[in-house]
This record gives sequence, C-alpha cells and structure tokens, in this order.
Amino acid sequence: MAAAFVWGGYIFALKRYFSSYPGTVLTVGINAAAVAWYLPITATRGGLDRLPSPGAVGAVGVAVTLGTVVASAAAFLLFLRALDLGEVSYVAPISKIIPVFVLPLEVLVLHQRLTSIQVTGVVVATLAVYVANYRRGPLFAPLRKAATARSAQFALASAACFALGDVGKRLVLQEYEIPLTVWVPFLLGGVLVVVLPLAIREWVPLRGSLPRFILAGGGVAVAEHATSLAFSLVPASIASPIINTQAVVAVVLGGILLREEAFGIRLVAAGLAVVGVGLIAA
Repeated sequence: MAAAFVWGGYIFALKRYFSSYPGTVLTVGINAAAVAWYLPITATRGGLDRLPSPGAVGAVGVAVTLGTVVASAAAFLLFLRALDLGEVSYVAPISKIIPVFVLPLEVLVLHQRLTSIQVTGVVVATLAVYVANYRRGPLFAPLRKAATARSAQFALASAACFALGDVGKRLVLQEYEIPLTVWVPFLLGGVLVVVLPLAIREWVPLRGSLPRFILAGGGVAVAEHATSLAFSLVPASIASPIINTQAVVAVVLGGILLREEAFGIRLVAAGLAVVGVGLIAA
C-alpha cells in the first residue's frame, strides 16, 4: 500500500509538472536521478558484499534477472506505442489489467496457491484500476475492440510485459536472493540503458526543470524500494494488484486537486480498490 500511494503521487506529479517532456526522455532523466539517490544506500548497506555469484544463481537465474529488466523497459515502450496509436481514454484501462496476467503466470508456472477470497480480491482490485482509468462509452467497450484495434493490442502487450516483470521481481528477490539494495538500482539503471537510445532521438534539455527531476527521482527511489520490498515478501499475485492501485490514487488526486471530470466514477474505483485490497489481505 505504501508503494501504491507513492507511485500514485508520482503519476499525479508527472501529469502536473512534466507533461511537456517526451516519455522516453522523462524516464531517462528521472531514473538517473533515482539511481543517484539510491546508490549511497547500496554502498552503506553492503549490498554488493551479499550479492550471490552468477554460478550460485545459475544460467536460468541470470537470464530471468536480465529478462525482468528488459520486460519492464519493453512494457513502458509498448505503452508509449499504444498511446501513439490510440487515445489515452481507450489505451489506459487496457494497459492497467496487469494482475490478470500475473495471477495465471504465478499459479501455473510457480504453482502459487491462493484462497478463493484472495482470488476474488485480485479480480476486484484489477477492476478498480480499470474503472479508475475509464473515461467514456460502454464500460467494457475498450476490451471488445481489443481484438482489432492496434492500440489495444499494444496496450495488452504492455500489460503482459509488466506482468512478466512483476513475476520476475518475485523470482529475483525471493528465489535467487538478490539483495534488495542491489536490485533497485540495477532495475532502474537497466531500464534507463534500454530506453536511452530512443530518448536520444527526441532529447530535450532538462536543465530548466532539474530540481523537479531530482525530487521526482527521489520519489521513484522510495517507490521502487517499497515495491521491491513487497515482491521480496509476498507472492506477485498478491503484491501486483495492490501496488497497481496506484492508478486509483493518481486519478483521485487529479479529481480533488485538478478538478478533473468524472470524479464520481473515480470514487467508485477507490471504493473497489479498498474492497479488493481488504479481500486480498483477508
């Protein structure tokens, strides 16, 4: 829940203060600041001393670790591509159904067992995120059009990649025992490296907003630490739907502070999120 609130505030800040920057440039600038904030923690907590050798992790573990970084970066790039092809009001609800992919992945591949109440909570929390991003038209119209619309297909691919990243985080932190204080800067820096070639093509100067980038980077460092801590302690199918209620936090903040439209349905989404999280924690 802490991660959800910090990420939700971060999303709101991006919309409020960084809307003039391309998404790739924004990612590089903020991730660079986040890594700079976090590296002193890695150095003082002795993370590198506790890092298992590649031989101890194994070839599969190394592949999963690197694949998790690539999946996280690919998810963001696919989401940007979906936004290029379709409207935010159409793409956003589809791209946020990440737990729908996480749950079967973890149950089928990792043999995770959840109670029926927890599964219901995952469904309700996922619905809350979908409703929070919904804008207009029939509620499930975006999903009905997904079979033919290219933007929807990219959005679904984005959600699937985010899900792979979430399950990968659980494996990296729980099964392969990569120290948390090493994993956080590795993930943030890895995504930066993957996105950097695209960011260079549309680069704009950051100097005018440098203090904002530094503050946002600090928020991302805190949020990613909380996120990774959650994935190190509980199954991905539990952590993912709770963390992804960040979208509900962001739109409720937008409704209150920016007086955005359809605030009533955002409150419905917030209520669903509370119910879903309560069921998951039952």
